[in-house]
Amino acid sequence: MRAVVWDKPGQLRVADMPVPTPGNGELIVQVGICGICGTDLHIADGEFPPTPYPIIPGHEFSGRIAARGDGVPGDWREGQRVAVDPSLFCGYCPACRAGRGNLCANWNAIGDTVDGAFAEYVAVPFANAYLIPDNVDDRQGALIEPLSCAVHGMRLIGPVLGQRVLIIGAGTMGLLLLQLLLRSGAASVTVVDRKPARLDVARALGASNVAQEVAAADAGRFAVAVDATGAPSAIEAAFGSLDRGGRLLVFGVASGDASVSLSPFRIYNDEITILGSMAVLNSFGEAVDLMAAGAIDTAPLLGSPVSLDQFPEALARVRNGDGIKVQVAPGQ
Repeated sequence: MRAVVWDKPGQLRVADMPVPTPGNGELIVQVGICGICGTDLHIADGEFPPTPYPIIPGHEFSGRIAARGDGVPGDWREGQRVAVDPSLFCGYCPACRAGRGNLCANWNAIGDTVDGAFAEYVAVPFANAYLIPDNVDDRQGALIEPLSCAVHGMRLIGPVLGQRVLIIGAGTMGLLLLQLLLRSGAASVTVVDRKPARLDVARALGASNVAQEVAAADAGRFAVAVDATGAPSAIEAAFGSLDRGGRLLVFGVASGDASVSLSPFRIYNDEITILGSMAVLNSFGEAVDLMAAGAIDTAPLLGSPVSLDQFPEALARVRNGDGIKVQVAPGQ
């Protein structure tokens, strides 16, 4: 099969690789679509510490079951369409036993620490696969994983009914969170991004106000601010935008050595809550249901997928912030 391989940070090839065989409890999925994520940029640059090399990346994907291994229940059949939660939790560390598998001490993930779906075929635990209905195409199916991350983030934010919310970053995650916040009853959602084209999409999806800088967003402060960039300056700006008693969700992925400057007095005096949202936690099924129900407008987020051979150019597009969600069709 053809697959994208990172031999080491900065060294990429598209190569012929062995087709995986299913182990006990595993399915082989023929990949229909796999999306490129910001985490893939960190893997490309050697900035995602859990990643070993060489590795086939790709963790946002959907496709069809091509084979099943021993120990897979009989209701899983070849040809069924699935989206896959890439999370691999150990199940026995203190975090897992406390129901917080996304904080697993032995955390792994398909495409991040084991071979993933920028390939024609990928092996997955059957327990991580979710059936998707015919009204959800492969491009939408590959968007379920980022949507499940947004669902987890929404749970952490808590109720937003009647509140003013700020989102910094109008990429895929910011625009998914925008839609979920509006469906959850936020009184208004302001979106900040440096790219005017992305702000046009945010406005079309229901943003009350858009701006290229937080200072130009609008008057007043926000009950909730979400950083969907990972940029320290954006996190600081989001913090500065909060009203007393406000909540800051750090959703974007910063580099491991990044730091921010926040006022501890203000955190104390204004009772500011600062939250982090890490990946997926028991939120994939809800994301499947939201996608199947048509609750998410995916059309403004998705373009035409590219082939594996076009992966280097597609990765450069993501790095430059061109478009919104760039996806790869390994069979194309």
